[in-house]
Amino acid sequence: MNWISNYVRPKINSLFSRREVPENLWTKCPECGTMLFHRELKDNLNVCMNCDHHMPISPRDRLAALFDGGVFSEIDVPEAPSDPLGFRDQKKYPDRMKEARRKTGEKEAMLVAEGEIGRTPIVAAAQDFRFMGGSMGMYVGNAILAGVERAVKGRCPFILFSAAGGARMQEGILSLMQMPRTTVAVQMLKEARLPYIVVLTHPTTGGVTASYAMLGDVQIAEPNALIGFAGSRVIEQTIGEKLPEGFQRSEYLLDHGMLDRVTHRGHLRDELITITRMLMRESPPIKGDLPRPEAVDETPDPEATANPDEAATSEKAAGK
Repeated sequence: MNWISNYVRPKINSLFSRREVPENLWTKCPECGTMLFHRELKDNLNVCMNCDHHMPISPRDRLAALFDGGVFSEIDVPEAPSDPLGFRDQKKYPDRMKEARRKTGEKEAMLVAEGEIGRTPIVAAAQDFRFMGGSMGMYVGNAILAGVERAVKGRCPFILFSAAGGARMQEGILSLMQMPRTTVAVQMLKEARLPYIVVLTHPTTGGVTASYAMLGDVQIAEPNALIGFAGSRVIEQTIGEKLPEGFQRSEYLLDHGMLDRVTHRGHLRDELITITRMLMRESPPIKGDLPRPEAVDETPDPEATANPDEAATSEKAAGK
C-alpha cells in the first residue's frame, strides 16, 4: 500500500476540487422553519409551500406578478430634497439613504408603474419595507401624487400596495405633511369617479394607516398582516388592559368590519382583475382568456392577419 498515492493525494485533490455551494439557494420559513428552495419560493410569490406564510416580496417582483405578461412602465416621480432638516442620529440621513439604496437596488421606498391587468389599464404603486421600513417621506408623497395624476389623466383605476412602519422621522413635520397631501390625492380620484383599491400587506402601521392606506374604495389585506396605528404594547399600556388574541391582524380586522377581503397572494391578481372590471363597468373576465404574468399571449389577431385586399375592400364598402 502506497500511503502517499492512496491517501495523501486523494485528500489534496478533494480539497482543491471541492465545489462551493452558494448560501442563498435555500430560505428558511420564519413561521414553520421549513427550508425552501429559492426558485420554488420565488415561483410561489414568496409564500411558504408548507404553511402558507406570506413572506416579504419586493415591489418590482410584486408588480411583475400583477401586470399582464409581467410588463409595466415606471412612472417618473419628482425628486424630493435629499436632507431638508440636516438630520443626524447615529448616522447622517444621506448615509442611511445610500445604504438603503445599496441594499434594495431601488431609488426610494415606493415604486409607481402603469400597465394592464386582465387587459384593463391601471396605475399601481407598491411600497418597499426593506427601504428604511417603507417609511413615508416626501418622495412617497410625490410618488402617490404622480400615480394619481396619471390615473386621472388615463381614466383608469389606482391600486396601492402598502407596507410601512409609518412616517419617516428623518424628515420630521415634512413627512407628516404627506398624510393630508396623499388624502387630497385620494380625493382627486373620488372626484374623477375612479376606483382606488388598497392592498394592505405586512406590516402597515403608523401614519400610513392613518392616511392613504385606509381610504380605499375596496380594502384588501394579505393573510396575517399586521395593520394598525400604534403598537399593541403602547395600546395596552395606555388603556391598562390586555388586548384580544390576534389584535391588529388582518383576519381580526376583517371580522370587525375594517376590511373587505383577506386574500391569498396567489389569488390576488385574479381578484383585482374582477374588482377593477366591475368598478369600471366592464364585462366580467372570462376564465382562461386573460394573459398571465408568466407569458405574454402573442397569438396574432385573425382580423389583423386577414387578406389585405379583402380588408381594403371592406373598408371602402364601409366608407360608401
